Amino acid sequence: MSYESLIQAARGQVACDLLLTHARIINVFDGRIREGCIAIHEGQIAALDRRPARREIDLGGRWVAPGFIDAHVHIESAMVVPAQFARAVLPHGTTTVVADPHEIANVLGAAGIEYMLSASEGLPLQCLFALSSCVPATGMETAGARLTAADLEPFWSHPRIVALAEIMNFPGVLAADAGVLAKIAAAEGRGKPVDGHAPGLAAADLAAYIAAGVGSDHECTRPEEALEKLAGGMRIMIREGTGAKNLDDLMPIVTDDNWPRIMWCTDDRHPHDLIAEGHIDALVRRAIAAGMDPVRAIRMATLTPAEYFHLNRCGALAPGRRADLVVLDDLATVAIRQVWAGGQQVAADGAMVLADAAPGGAAPTVMRLDPASLNLAVPATGDRIRVIELVPDQIYTGSGDATASVKDGLAVADPSRDLLKLAVVDRYSGQGRTGIGFVRGFGLARGALAASVAHDSHNIIAAGVEDGDLKAAIAAVAEMGGGLAVAAGGQVHRRLPLPVAGLMSPEPVETVRDRLDRLNAAYRELGGRLRDPFMTLSFLALPVIPELKLTDQGLVDVIRFAPVPLFV
Repeated sequence: MSYESLIQAARGQVACDLLLTHARIINVFDGRIREGCIAIHEGQIAALDRRPARREIDLGGRWVAPGFIDAHVHIESAMVVPAQFARAVLPHGTTTVVADPHEIANVLGAAGIEYMLSASEGLPLQCLFALSSCVPATGMETAGARLTAADLEPFWSHPRIVALAEIMNFPGVLAADAGVLAKIAAAEGRGKPVDGHAPGLAAADLAAYIAAGVGSDHECTRPEEALEKLAGGMRIMIREGTGAKNLDDLMPIVTDDNWPRIMWCTDDRHPHDLIAEGHIDALVRRAIAAGMDPVRAIRMATLTPAEYFHLNRCGALAPGRRADLVVLDDLATVAIRQVWAGGQQVAADGAMVLADAAPGGAAPTVMRLDPASLNLAVPATGDRIRVIELVPDQIYTGSGDATASVKDGLAVADPSRDLLKLAVVDRYSGQGRTGIGFVRGFGLARGALAASVAHDSHNIIAAGVEDGDLKAAIAAVAEMGGGLAVAAGGQVHRRLPLPVAGLMSPEPVETVRDRLDRLNAAYRELGGRLRDPFMTLSFLALPVIPELKLTDQGLVDVIRFAPVPLFV
């Protein structure tokens, strides 16, 4: 972009590239809607008024909003590479995302971050990144990499690095761990915001976390928690993903006094939700349906995250801003007619109008595992076992206990009590270290499911009834170099290869959606009752989300932030 040319276009001294006429322009600065024109030049907005232009398009009185921004998302959770992720979200009005690449960084380290930057270069979707702060998330698991402040240092000069990503290691912050504080200092020294991740943190511990420099949180599940964090100066990202659904519970926190400090994010969203329900537009639509003023809901999706991340060239319809536009047939239902990104029309009537971008290169997978060597037997050394209890539509879990079902001296699954065996297998060291636990809530009567998507270290995780089916599903994942599988009767029924780091596919997002739907259908044929079992399964290995989780090193009591034995 030439600033000189843009200034001349704004003054009417040269013809703009494009003039959009008869628009109802949503001004997120003052909350008003005005009828007018949008003059676009070299991908930027030159003026909100009539200017000489080489081309004109009449919008017929439709509403025009700024392009939506997802304030916190893991592209890898869509299980497709960035080019396919862009195809999924652009038709829904998302023109900018602030992504944390810590899924692939936990597998490949700095090379994973480099891959995401490279694979997203030049896409019509503006992919900005927050540097992954917790690789690995804790020391209670085996990950594929470890990133220090020194490892992150070369990335800070990249123009699309805008923040330090979620500080999941809040115990490290509270203990004033030098490595954690060095990463925060590096971000603050460059004027970059520091994102938080502190579910349930309160009182003195919350005060210490905020005092260290953490400025936001997307893990709130209760209004009381969100309001305490807002009062302490944090920005709140209300999350509505596939695994964690918090919008309905947190809507009451939005008031006339605090709403400019609240924004929307999806965090983790699977392909079928992206395609069928939408992306940030789905959150805006839900908020409006619940009674929120439409302009307010749109500002929380645009200007609020832009200001938090210091994105002074997007997030609004104003001179000098990137020409990211969402053209709406209806404001109340957020009915999207067109999407423009950087002054180029990219989608219309729910579909892309641009040809697919190239996948963006390949990234290696890591799969150092011999499935034949696995031993999933659990000698019964007590009468009662700890049990991970699923909570519907959330990624946090309960911590329960149950009488062990014992057969031939071994603790086994008991589907009559919805008690499945859970295993997490190290895929990095070649040692095949395996953590074993039990989980309640999947509903399987037989069979097993396994995946190499297991936040955040992404070892192989599996849940099932019989050890033979667990091993078959794990072996299928290993043979694919990563992916998802459902097995029963010792045979693999369905599989989805994820060859990019064991996390993503280069296939079209619709293809991945269809294969995932078939996997979910196979799970339900085995008695399962969850809507998205693989998203639920993926978070059972994350030892920074309360209460009880499982890693390859064993059970973790997240409240105590310490390992605990299986038998009570």
